[in-house]
Amino acid sequence: MLSKHFQNQTVLVTGASRGIGAAIAKAFASEGACVIVNYLANETAANEIVKSCEDLGGTSFAVQADVRNPLAVKNMVKLALQEIGRIDVVVNNAFSPYAFDPENRKRFWETHWTDYQSQFDGSVGAAFNVCQSVLDHMRQRAKGSIINLASDLVINRPSIAYNDYTTAKSALIGFSKNLAVDLGPYGIRVNCVAPGLVVPTSSSVHTKESMKDSLTAQKPLGRIATPEDIAGPVLFLASDWSRFMTGQVLVVDGGLVMD
Repeated sequence: MLSKHFQNQTVLVTGASRGIGAAIAKAFASEGACVIVNYLANETAANEIVKSCEDLGGTSFAVQADVRNPLAVKNMVKLALQEIGRIDVVVNNAFSPYAFDPENRKRFWETHWTDYQSQFDGSVGAAFNVCQSVLDHMRQRAKGSIINLASDLVINRPSIAYNDYTTAKSALIGFSKNLAVDLGPYGIRVNCVAPGLVVPTSSSVHTKESMKDSLTAQKPLGRIATPEDIAGPVLFLASDWSRFMTGQVLVVDGGLVMD
């Protein structure tokens, strides 16, 4: 029997009870990982993902924590290390709620700093909290992989000016590259995956079909991404196949953005 790529490894996925996070959790489980399913509020959904992970051949358990809260994150990581003893991979997928609705988006003059702060807390603040909490453990082991979920909207010119969201995701990429420089000497790699529009997710519920059709027409691969499309590049960046990559951003949007 062929060995699975993440056998005997533990992966923490934030915001893993639905959408992209759930697809990533299940993909790791299918490759033999023990997956920590972090969730904010929906315990039932999180437990369903745990069962799916187990059905796919992995092991899994759910941990509730608001990743914007440093103490909650610290306790989550402490529990995981007590239960399993190791964390090999972190996927920072969670972010503050956002609706991809071009017609009803806030123009810059309609935004307030609190809009920006909310997105910064959910993207950069959450990633900061998780990375701080796993850092000592990964440094002691001299190995680890951190993957942060960004957005193709921040690569080159934004196709739609979601001001607060894209500014926070831009900052997340900057955060990730600086982290890659600091942590590389300790054997810890930090990379980003930058998806385009993904359907179905809670953020794309309000995206009109006309917008989806417009984006599809511009993509060489001719369709909108599914959550499963994002999981593969995340697993690649977590694996030894990318062992000499750090500080990089993989754009996963069917060719809409070519950097």
